[in-house]
Amino acid sequence: MAKLSRHERRERRHKRIRKKIFGTPERPRLCVYKSLNAFYAQIIDDTVGRTLVSASSIDRDFVQLTGKRGGKSIQDVQKVAELLVKKALEKGIKKVVFDRGGFLYHGKIKAFADKCRELGLEF
Repeated sequence: MAKLSRHERRERRHKRIRKKIFGTPERPRLCVYKSLNAFYAQIIDDTVGRTLVSASSIDRDFVQLTGKRGGKSIQDVQKVAELLVKKALEKGIKKVVFDRGGFLYHGKIKAFADKCRELGLEF
């Protein structure tokens, strides 16, 4: 059996997680994705397949807040969390289900989740 690449291992973890996690109107799914150059997060209602709120490190709001495009640092990820939580609370979303997207729960993913909890999201 051939050794799986890092990307293939992440995709397997993501599929395994998504079997169990489903966003409802009461508790939508908070999905995160990180690339080498940017960080993306969105809150999704899986019953209708609609994105309710989104934020990323390449959004216009993020660029205005930080003065740069693309967030590679943990501080940038925390700024994305602030933008996302602000938008979510404006829409009345307080409880979510966290989908880490197959990424290991440490570093940027953990910093993002901790900041969201600190700012008022429950998961």
